Amino acid sequence: MRVLAIITGEYGQRHVDNICAAVADAEGGPADWQVEVWRAPAVLPPVIDYPEDYLPESLSPADLILAFGEHRGVAELAPEVARMTGARAVIAPVDREEWLPRGLARQLRGWLADMGVVCVTPKPLCSLTETHYNVRRYQEAYSSPLISEFARYFGRPEFRITVDPRTRTITEVAVLRDAFCGCARHVAQGLVGISADDAEQEAGLLHHHYPCLAGMGKDVDFNDTLMHVSGNILKDRVGEQVRPHKRVRYIVPGGS
Repeated sequence: MRVLAIITGEYGQRHVDNICAAVADAEGGPADWQVEVWRAPAVLPPVIDYPEDYLPESLSPADLILAFGEHRGVAELAPEVARMTGARAVIAPVDREEWLPRGLARQLRGWLADMGVVCVTPKPLCSLTETHYNVRRYQEAYSSPLISEFARYFGRPEFRITVDPRTRTITEVAVLRDAFCGCARHVAQGLVGISADDAEQEAGLLHHHYPCLAGMGKDVDFNDTLMHVSGNILKDRVGEQVRPHKRVRYIVPGGS
Protein backbone atom coordinates (compact mmCIF):
# COMPACT_ATOMS: atom_id res chain seq x y z
CA MET A 1 0.00 0.00 0.00
CA ARG A 2 1.26 3.46 -0.92
CA VAL A 3 0.51 6.02 1.77
CA LEU A 4 0.88 9.79 1.55
CA ALA A 5 0.77 11.70 4.83
CA ILE A 6 0.01 15.42 4.71
CA ILE A 7 1.47 17.22 7.71
CA THR A 8 1.98 20.82 8.80
CA GLY A 9 3.57 20.53 12.24
CA GLU A 10 4.34 18.49 15.36
CA TYR A 11 0.98 16.71 15.47
CA GLY A 12 1.40 15.14 12.05
CA GLN A 13 5.13 14.58 12.45
CA ARG A 14 4.63 12.45 15.56
CA HIS A 15 2.08 10.27 13.78
CA VAL A 16 4.32 9.84 10.75
CA ASP A 17 7.38 9.03 12.88
CA ASN A 18 5.48 6.28 14.71
CA ILE A 19 3.99 4.78 11.54
CA CYS A 20 7.32 4.82 9.69
CA ALA A 21 9.16 3.28 12.65
CA ALA A 22 6.58 0.49 12.89
CA VAL A 23 6.78 -0.23 9.16
CA ALA A 24 10.60 -0.13 9.17
CA ASP A 25 10.94 -2.82 11.83
CA ALA A 26 7.83 -4.73 10.70
CA GLU A 27 6.53 -4.83 14.28
CA GLY A 28 3.51 -2.62 13.85
CA GLY A 29 2.83 -2.55 10.14
CA PRO A 30 3.54 -4.45 6.92
CA ALA A 31 7.09 -4.01 5.66
CA ASP A 32 5.87 -3.52 2.08
CA TRP A 33 3.99 -0.31 2.85
CA GLN A 34 5.46 2.78 1.23
CA VAL A 35 5.00 5.92 3.33
CA GLU A 36 5.74 9.35 1.90
CA VAL A 37 5.21 12.78 3.44
CA TRP A 38 4.17 16.10 1.98
CA ARG A 39 4.58 19.07 4.31
CA ALA A 40 1.80 21.47 3.39
CA PRO A 41 2.12 25.22 3.97
CA ALA A 42 1.76 26.01 7.67
CA VAL A 43 -0.12 29.23 6.86
CA LEU A 44 -3.20 29.00 4.67
CA PRO A 45 -6.03 31.47 4.01
CA PRO A 46 -9.45 31.01 5.69
CA VAL A 47 -10.93 29.93 2.34
CA ILE A 48 -8.90 28.37 -0.47
CA ASP A 49 -10.31 29.31 -3.86
CA TYR A 50 -7.45 27.95 -5.96
CA PRO A 51 -5.90 24.82 -4.38
CA GLU A 52 -3.26 24.61 -7.11
CA ASP A 53 -1.65 27.77 -5.69
CA TYR A 54 -0.70 25.82 -2.53
CA LEU A 55 0.19 22.41 -3.98
CA PRO A 56 3.48 21.19 -5.44
CA GLU A 57 3.78 20.61 -9.17
CA SER A 58 3.55 16.86 -8.62
CA LEU A 59 3.06 14.26 -5.92
CA SER A 60 3.92 10.57 -5.94
CA PRO A 61 1.09 8.11 -6.66
CA ALA A 62 -0.73 6.99 -3.51
CA ASP A 63 -3.52 4.64 -2.49
CA LEU A 64 -4.32 6.19 0.90
CA ILE A 65 -3.98 9.76 2.14
CA LEU A 66 -3.54 10.64 5.82
CA ALA A 67 -4.58 14.28 6.26
CA PHE A 68 -2.74 15.23 9.47
CA GLY A 69 -3.05 18.99 9.01
CA GLU A 70 -3.25 21.51 11.84
CA HIS A 71 -5.28 23.91 9.73
CA ARG A 72 -8.70 23.54 8.15
CA GLY A 73 -7.16 24.46 4.82
CA VAL A 74 -5.58 21.00 4.59
CA ALA A 75 -9.05 19.47 4.30
CA GLU A 76 -9.80 21.86 1.44
CA LEU A 77 -6.64 20.72 -0.34
CA ALA A 78 -7.30 17.00 0.21
CA PRO A 79 -9.62 16.43 -2.81
CA GLU A 80 -7.06 17.91 -5.20
CA VAL A 81 -4.30 15.86 -3.55
CA ALA A 82 -6.43 12.74 -4.06
CA ARG A 83 -6.90 13.67 -7.72
CA MET A 84 -3.16 14.27 -8.22
CA THR A 85 -2.10 11.02 -6.56
CA GLY A 86 -4.93 8.73 -7.66
CA ALA A 87 -5.73 7.87 -4.02
CA ARG A 88 -8.94 5.96 -3.36
CA ALA A 89 -9.21 6.58 0.38
CA VAL A 90 -8.58 9.39 2.87
CA ILE A 91 -8.30 9.42 6.67
CA ALA A 92 -8.85 12.94 8.01
CA PRO A 93 -8.94 12.94 11.83
CA VAL A 94 -10.87 15.34 14.02
CA ASP A 95 -8.59 15.61 17.03
CA ARG A 96 -9.32 19.32 17.36
CA GLU A 97 -12.53 20.89 16.15
CA GLU A 98 -10.74 24.02 14.93
CA TRP A 99 -8.54 21.94 12.61
CA LEU A 100 -11.49 20.17 10.99
CA PRO A 101 -14.88 21.61 11.99
CA ARG A 102 -17.84 19.22 11.74
CA GLY A 103 -19.38 21.08 8.80
CA LEU A 104 -16.17 20.95 6.81
CA ALA A 105 -15.68 17.27 7.73
CA ARG A 106 -19.14 16.54 6.30
CA GLN A 107 -18.33 18.53 3.17
CA LEU A 108 -15.00 16.76 2.75
CA ARG A 109 -16.65 13.33 2.89
CA GLY A 110 -19.14 14.53 0.27
CA TRP A 111 -16.56 16.06 -2.06
CA LEU A 112 -14.48 12.90 -2.01
CA ALA A 113 -17.49 10.59 -2.36
CA ASP A 114 -18.37 12.45 -5.56
CA MET A 115 -14.88 11.50 -6.80
CA GLY A 116 -15.33 7.86 -5.82
CA VAL A 117 -12.96 8.26 -2.87
CA VAL A 118 -13.89 6.93 0.59
CA CYS A 119 -13.17 9.38 3.40
CA VAL A 120 -13.43 8.79 7.15
CA THR A 121 -13.20 11.56 9.74
CA PRO A 122 -12.76 9.79 13.11
CA LYS A 123 -13.34 11.93 16.20
CA PRO A 124 -10.96 11.35 17.87
CA LEU A 125 -8.52 9.60 15.55
CA CYS A 126 -8.02 6.68 17.95
CA SER A 127 -11.69 5.70 17.57
CA LEU A 128 -10.96 4.22 14.12
CA THR A 129 -11.42 0.46 13.69
CA GLU A 130 -11.56 -1.80 10.63
CA THR A 131 -15.31 -1.21 10.27
CA HIS A 132 -16.35 2.04 11.96
CA TYR A 133 -15.28 5.24 13.71
CA ASN A 134 -16.74 7.88 16.02
CA VAL A 135 -18.68 10.78 14.52
CA ARG A 136 -19.84 12.98 17.35
CA ARG A 137 -21.48 10.60 19.88
CA TYR A 138 -22.34 7.79 17.47
CA GLN A 139 -20.37 5.35 15.36
CA GLU A 140 -20.26 5.55 11.58
CA ALA A 141 -19.66 2.44 9.49
CA TYR A 142 -17.53 2.59 6.35
CA SER A 143 -16.45 0.25 3.57
CA SER A 144 -12.91 0.62 2.26
CA PRO A 145 -10.38 -2.23 2.03
CA LEU A 146 -7.55 0.33 2.09
CA ILE A 147 -8.68 2.03 5.29
CA SER A 148 -9.57 -1.29 6.90
CA GLU A 149 -6.11 -2.64 6.11
CA PHE A 150 -4.48 0.42 7.67
CA ALA A 151 -6.78 0.22 10.70
CA ARG A 152 -5.63 -3.36 11.37
CA TYR A 153 -2.44 -1.79 12.68
CA PHE A 154 -3.29 1.80 13.70
CA GLY A 155 -6.45 3.18 15.27
CA ARG A 156 -8.38 2.19 18.38
CA PRO A 157 -5.82 0.62 20.75
CA GLU A 158 -6.11 -3.10 21.35
CA PHE A 159 -4.07 -5.09 23.87
CA ARG A 160 -3.45 -8.63 25.01
CA ILE A 161 -2.60 -8.39 28.70
CA THR A 162 -1.15 -11.26 30.72
CA VAL A 163 -1.76 -11.21 34.49
CA ASP A 164 -0.12 -13.42 37.11
CA PRO A 165 -3.13 -15.14 38.75
CA ARG A 166 -1.33 -15.43 42.07
CA THR A 167 -0.21 -11.81 42.49
CA ARG A 168 -2.77 -10.30 40.07
CA THR A 169 0.10 -8.25 38.64
CA ILE A 170 0.51 -7.54 34.94
CA THR A 171 3.46 -9.49 33.55
CA GLU A 172 3.18 -8.76 29.83
CA VAL A 173 1.29 -6.42 27.50
CA ALA A 174 1.19 -7.08 23.76
CA VAL A 175 -0.09 -4.28 21.53
CA LEU A 176 -2.39 -5.74 18.89
CA ARG A 177 -3.22 -2.33 17.41
CA ASP A 178 -1.34 0.86 18.22
CA ALA A 179 -2.72 4.37 18.25
CA PHE A 180 -1.51 6.40 15.26
CA CYS A 181 0.72 8.46 17.56
CA GLY A 182 2.31 5.49 19.37
CA CYS A 183 0.53 6.10 22.66
CA ALA A 184 -0.65 2.49 23.02
CA ARG A 185 2.92 1.15 22.96
CA HIS A 186 3.96 3.76 25.51
CA VAL A 187 1.10 2.74 27.79
CA ALA A 188 1.87 -0.96 27.33
CA GLN A 189 5.44 -0.50 28.55
CA GLY A 190 4.24 1.35 31.64
CA LEU A 191 1.65 -1.23 32.66
CA VAL A 192 4.06 -4.11 33.27
CA GLY A 193 4.32 -4.69 37.01
CA ILE A 194 1.08 -2.82 37.79
CA SER A 195 -1.73 -4.46 39.77
CA ALA A 196 -4.83 -5.38 37.78
CA ASP A 197 -6.79 -3.23 40.25
CA ASP A 198 -4.81 -0.12 39.26
CA ALA A 199 -4.34 -0.82 35.55
CA GLU A 200 -7.10 1.42 34.19
CA GLN A 201 -6.12 4.41 36.30
CA GLU A 202 -2.45 3.97 35.41
CA ALA A 203 -3.30 3.63 31.72
CA GLY A 204 -5.16 6.93 31.87
CA LEU A 205 -2.21 8.69 33.48
CA LEU A 206 0.27 7.24 30.98
CA HIS A 207 -2.00 8.31 28.12
CA HIS A 208 -2.25 11.85 29.45
CA HIS A 209 1.47 12.23 30.04
CA TYR A 210 2.59 10.70 26.72
CA PRO A 211 1.16 13.29 25.93
CA CYS A 212 -1.94 12.79 23.83
CA LEU A 213 -2.18 15.64 21.30
CA ALA A 214 -5.98 15.67 21.01
CA GLY A 215 -7.71 18.91 21.96
CA MET A 216 -7.94 20.09 25.56
CA GLY A 217 -10.86 22.45 24.96
CA LYS A 218 -14.34 21.20 25.80
CA ASP A 219 -15.90 19.64 22.71
CA VAL A 220 -19.61 20.34 22.31
CA ASP A 221 -20.33 16.89 20.86
CA PHE A 222 -18.97 15.05 23.91
CA ASN A 223 -19.27 17.75 26.58
CA ASP A 224 -15.70 16.78 27.41
CA THR A 225 -12.23 17.29 25.97
CA LEU A 226 -11.19 15.06 23.08
CA MET A 227 -8.07 14.21 25.07
CA HIS A 228 -10.30 12.73 27.77
CA VAL A 229 -12.45 10.95 25.19
CA SER A 230 -9.29 9.44 23.72
CA GLY A 231 -8.06 8.45 27.19
CA ASN A 232 -11.36 6.77 28.01
CA ILE A 233 -11.21 4.74 24.79
CA LEU A 234 -7.80 3.42 25.80
CA LYS A 235 -8.78 2.82 29.44
CA ASP A 236 -11.82 0.83 28.32
CA ARG A 237 -9.63 -1.45 26.21
CA VAL A 238 -7.31 -2.06 29.18
CA GLY A 239 -10.27 -2.55 31.50
CA GLU A 240 -11.75 -5.32 29.36
CA GLN A 241 -8.49 -7.24 29.61
CA VAL A 242 -7.89 -6.96 33.37
CA ARG A 243 -11.50 -7.19 34.58
CA PRO A 244 -11.37 -10.96 35.32
CA HIS A 245 -8.36 -10.39 37.57
CA LYS A 246 -9.57 -7.44 39.61
CA ARG A 247 -10.35 -7.86 43.28
CA VAL A 248 -14.09 -7.86 43.96
CA ARG A 249 -15.08 -6.04 47.13
CA TYR A 250 -18.36 -6.88 48.82
CA ILE A 251 -20.08 -4.47 51.15
CA VAL A 252 -22.27 -6.05 53.81
CA PRO A 253 -24.82 -3.69 55.33
CA GLY A 254 -24.63 -3.45 59.09
CA GLY A 255 -27.46 -4.93 61.14
CA SER A 256 -29.44 -3.05 63.75
